[in-house]
Amino acid sequence: MKLSQILLIVGISATSAVGSVAIYNKVTENKAAHVGTAENGLPANYAGYFDGKNYAPADPVDLTKAAAAAAPAVVHIKTKIPAKKVSNDLPRRRSMMDDFFGDFFGDYGPNIIPEQRASGSGVIISEDGYIVTNNHVVTNEATGSIADEINVTLANRKTYKARVIGRDPSSDIAVLKIDGNNFPYLVYGNSDQIKLGQWVLAIGYPLTLDATVTAGIVSATGRTININGRQTKRGDTPVENFIQTDAAVNQGNSGGALVNTDGTLIGINSAILAPNGTYAGYSFAIPVNIVKKIVGDIIQFGDVQRGYLGISYVPTDGLNEDQVKSLGIPTNVEGVYVSEVPTDGGAYAAGIKKGDVITKVNDMPVTSGLHMSAQIAGFRPGDKVPVTYMRNGKEYTT
Repeated sequence: MKLSQILLIVGISATSAVGSVAIYNKVTENKAAHVGTAENGLPANYAGYFDGKNYAPADPVDLTKAAAAAAPAVVHIKTKIPAKKVSNDLPRRRSMMDDFFGDFFGDYGPNIIPEQRASGSGVIISEDGYIVTNNHVVTNEATGSIADEINVTLANRKTYKARVIGRDPSSDIAVLKIDGNNFPYLVYGNSDQIKLGQWVLAIGYPLTLDATVTAGIVSATGRTININGRQTKRGDTPVENFIQTDAAVNQGNSGGALVNTDGTLIGINSAILAPNGTYAGYSFAIPVNIVKKIVGDIIQFGDVQRGYLGISYVPTDGLNEDQVKSLGIPTNVEGVYVSEVPTDGGAYAAGIKKGDVITKVNDMPVTSGLHMSAQIAGFRPGDKVPVTYMRNGKEYTT
């Protein structure tokens, strides 16, 4: 059974318990591996290997400078989403007051979603008060209602009223603005340069606590966990290309910063995979290269200028062996199978045809439709993007 089938996918904009990661060095004593003899007479050994040499322990990683540089730019966001009348055509929820109000409303009356209050995090990205956070921090996922009251508290405990400049449910990004100048802010890094195993810090306000810093490493990149489809508008494609880390992230960390050891912003913490809604070692951040493009579009144009490749496709990892053979797809090729190419799209103009298998976009490997959408989402309509594809066993780039 897949991990995503047994673990609950949760947004992390409410409150729960907090965890932390201790950083430590482990020095192993020199010991000979146990040796035995297998039935065939060959020596059998445990998998551990010790070469008998003495090595100096690795230098410890100093994360204090990164924390000191980044923490002042991470803010606490508190929201109030107003009560909403859903429909007059649904059976009204019964309560002890029904006898009193029943004659007035009847069995069918106003269904009210009560006022909601939530807590999350955000990152100041400019000295004049622009803030990036998650869309689900400032909206009700079920109804799409935007918070009518947003308060932002800085690390110095000053609180400001914020307004929503724009949002993109497909990528779970929202941009806020507070009035003022000379705010501390984080500088964008380059998430395409992230390496597996590198140290990172997650900074946010979990469980309504004050600013909290946890450490971990990059566990994977290019992850899709099928969570953004919950809030994506009909007809739009969810954008998922998460950085996975093992930094402790809990409810309330949504919208907070993921930074490298230089204190540079490389991602926006967005989701966790957990059996009970709290940290279990799997946290996910939106890569800053996606964030940077979306935020820039919202500030400049008011909405996201998202390019489309112009194809219908089937991910090769979703095909069985018989389908792969019938479509003529090489068994060792990962990508997306082009099932249709409309004549009014960019792919048609670039020469891509039905039956091609797209393996790279912008020189980045494509292993699923969401991977491809995430790469294309980094470009605006009219931009030229290199696309690598397989046709009749040969590789082409257009």
